[in-house]
Amino acid sequence: MAKPAARFVCQACGAVAPKWQGRCDACGAWNTLAEEAPPPAGPAARSLGGRRVEFVGLQGSAPPPPRIATGSAEFDRVLGGGMVPGSAILVGGDPGIGKSTILLQAAARIAAAGKRALYISGEEAVAQVRLRAQRLGLGESPMQLAAATALRDIATTLEQERDAALVVMDSIQTVWLDSLESAPGTVAQVRAGAAELIRIAKARDFALVLVGHVTKEGTLAGPRVLEHMVDATLYFEGDRGHQFRILRAVKNRYGATDEIGVFEMTDRGLMEVANPSALFLAERRGNVSGSAVFAGIEGTRPVLVEVQCLLSPSAGGSPRRQVQGWEGGRLAMLLAVLETRCGLGLGMNDVYLNVAGGLRISEPAADLAVAAALVSAATDRPTDPGMVYFGEVGLSGEVRQVAQPDQRLREAQKLGFTAATLPKRLARGASPSAIPDLTLAEIGHVADLVAVFAAKSVKRQGPPAAPPPPAGRT
Repeated sequence: MAKPAARFVCQACGAVAPKWQGRCDACGAWNTLAEEAPPPAGPAARSLGGRRVEFVGLQGSAPPPPRIATGSAEFDRVLGGGMVPGSAILVGGDPGIGKSTILLQAAARIAAAGKRALYISGEEAVAQVRLRAQRLGLGESPMQLAAATALRDIATTLEQERDAALVVMDSIQTVWLDSLESAPGTVAQVRAGAAELIRIAKARDFALVLVGHVTKEGTLAGPRVLEHMVDATLYFEGDRGHQFRILRAVKNRYGATDEIGVFEMTDRGLMEVANPSALFLAERRGNVSGSAVFAGIEGTRPVLVEVQCLLSPSAGGSPRRQVQGWEGGRLAMLLAVLETRCGLGLGMNDVYLNVAGGLRISEPAADLAVAAALVSAATDRPTDPGMVYFGEVGLSGEVRQVAQPDQRLREAQKLGFTAATLPKRLARGASPSAIPDLTLAEIGHVADLVAVFAAKSVKRQGPPAAPPPPAGRT
């Protein structure tokens, strides 16, 4: 019998190569190929002897799945109403951003509600987890702790559980299976550990939460197939030096995607923020140029954030484009539109763009707010402090319609804003009569926005002064 040939697996994307090479052909990463044992050969020609799969039609209905409340309204909102028994949830984020903290708080609240919650740590000892729980005020929680990394021991323990409601594995990169020759954290180990734990969770009907590390690029370490194996993928966003944390649902089979939950890091753990729009605008000054308020939609929640822009003359030959919280390529496109279609000379300036509060914006509706901040910084004229902006800008300069304008306008009105700049012919479902005390300024081209700031500049300068009288007259 021929010896099975060795294979080399990329530790970044999971691609398989027949021989070692310095660069992965699939993802382009360097020095990520590692030798792994080939999988056992399955039956190729004989029948497996399985049972027939029954097919059903699309007609019929099923009751909604039950939910396990975590005790945090923001966490439950991101999950779609709570954890579903038998589901697998992957939580990723930078080190120290609060993954273990929020899961420890959720497990403690679930255990306090009378359900059995198990917390398995592969990175910390039980004494370390106890100290963290005491700092968070959870020292009296009835949740159960364990420290283990061997997959066989963890699987054997969970197979004997009959009444567990929640199991937290912190983290999946520390779990290892002795039958695999690769080191813990590699593609084969992460895939095998996650598959076995998910199988037990669905068989024993408890909610499984896997903590995953992220790489320097901000993606989950290990294979991308791990995200396809779970039912929900949640990412923590925010800066470690900032007190605000944003939990975003990238994938959710039991709820809406791109849903966010806003938390504030305190000495008592992560506290939920009920009104994130007021939080993001708490320190805003309305009389500063280069600032505009964007009315956005994150999942099903309307959120108002401040977009800040700063222009400064470039000292070198290549101007800088520094972006925080938005796409750098979209900023370059918008600068080109303003220069080509509106005649603004921004090419020789360093551009610094920031979304206040640590929120990362991905929807194209922020184009108009960014354009307003850029024009305000270029003309040194502040925007109207009671105005919000939303709309997509095309390459020809046209302002395109965006989704859910009613929710954006109602959120702006709730926070005391009195006007909104939005795409033209968008007010059919959100007319001034439907949104009282809110003035709508509809524009069809980004040049109309530039004209507003140009009119402010002329008005601020005032009429020309009268010429002096001729000499010799009184």
